[in-house]
Amino acid sequence: MAISDKQLRILSFPYSPYTALICDGAIRTGKTSLMTVAFVDWAMENFSGQTFGICGKTVDSAVKNIIQPYRLMAHGRRKGYEMAWRRTDKTLEVRKGARVNRFEVFGGKDESSYMLIQGRTLAGVLLDEVPLMPESFFNQALARCSVDGARFWFSSNPASPMHWYYREWIRQPEKHNALYIHFDLADNPALSDETRARYESQYSGVFYERYILGRWVVAQGLVYEGFAQWHPVVDTDTSTLAGRFFLSVDYGTHNPCAMQLWCVANGRALLVDEAYYDSREAGAQRTDEEHYAALEKLAAGRYIQAVIVDPSAASFIETIRRHGRFVVRGAENAVVPGINVCAGLMQCGRLKIHARCENTIREAGLYRWDDKKTEDAVVKEYDHAMDAMRYFAATVLCREFRWVPWRE
Repeated sequence: MAISDKQLRILSFPYSPYTALICDGAIRTGKTSLMTVAFVDWAMENFSGQTFGICGKTVDSAVKNIIQPYRLMAHGRRKGYEMAWRRTDKTLEVRKGARVNRFEVFGGKDESSYMLIQGRTLAGVLLDEVPLMPESFFNQALARCSVDGARFWFSSNPASPMHWYYREWIRQPEKHNALYIHFDLADNPALSDETRARYESQYSGVFYERYILGRWVVAQGLVYEGFAQWHPVVDTDTSTLAGRFFLSVDYGTHNPCAMQLWCVANGRALLVDEAYYDSREAGAQRTDEEHYAALEKLAAGRYIQAVIVDPSAASFIETIRRHGRFVVRGAENAVVPGINVCAGLMQCGRLKIHARCENTIREAGLYRWDDKKTEDAVVKEYDHAMDAMRYFAATVLCREFRWVPWRE
């Protein structure tokens, strides 16, 4: 298999004088897989009886993105490794002859996560998607590496240039005796032109600049800046529409409550209709029962696969369940990954909005990034229908359409 010069530099890092390896840039450039290969080989050649850390945003994401792909590679068998995955301990044990080392998996999803790794003694650590982790977890992982000869391995796609990781590590590798390697799609010779074009078509705006061009850029301006060019609005007859129907809800009492009826068929999703209630404009708040009546009306006698609701709307979720008609599911509510899913689907023509859904169309043209924040965030206005759309896309479509870009 062909390998690029930059990929080769990952494999040669263990034989360099550097303490840390920093790899960032575009997606699908082989950063994580080659780093894992080099990480395990380095550990097995230099240590025995030691524990190493492998970290992702969550334990599940680290297992899916690092452990499982590595175990499927032929490389380990060629090296003569005997591998045993201990699911309950989240630990991969690697043995070669008399040498044996443990690779324990950790998740750094929030500020409390540092406590999960606290107290460990590690001989090295690999952290994947560092910008998704809090700084407290990152620092604790490095502090656990107290064995002589320990090294650090970092992989990421770009985020905001105001991120602590960018300022402290990407901009100052020499301060940490780190080898910095930046990747773009051309640095992976295994990608065909067709595959590269497919990845390029899945992203737009800030996501295109970060994941395809590999740039650390600020999220600013309209969230769906290509909305008009994507032509997502249609005005077709829906009276005989066939497919699988879903409802999504951004619940609100003081703020507007947005409800959406979706149809999924033939690898596409259509926003068929909406119900939008603004209590301030109406001059009266609705009860949960009144919101539920609006939901029933929107369903219009159709069989609904599930109602997707923000999991924080506990009272409304309970109201839906008590009526016993609909299956209700808490939504995946991570904002930026959900926006990425919606943008990719609209760009490639897989998500359409019927012209009657005026509030959704209006908000899509006004929904903006908050460029005053140090991390990616949206302005909290014109976002209610946008949230309902994001809940549906992130909870249903990114699993229905397996190729949809999605990160834990």
